Amino acid sequence: MRSGRWMLVAWLVIGALAAGQRHYYTQFDGSCARIATIGITLASGPLNYIGLNPTANCKVPQPSK
Repeated sequence: MRSGRWMLVAWLVIGALAAGQRHYYTQFDGSCARIATIGITLASGPLNYIGLNPTANCKVPQPSK
């Protein structure tokens, strides 16, 4: 079980590095789409380096008038 934990940590660290190289942290504006894109990039880990470029679009419902 220990090796599984280390693999998960390594996977997420690689995803965090990929998000950093794409400047997602410096361009952070707090929008739903940016948060989702960072999360997807973290979760996809090393797959970012074989061509996966995950992005997300997020539409928050507006309150009724």
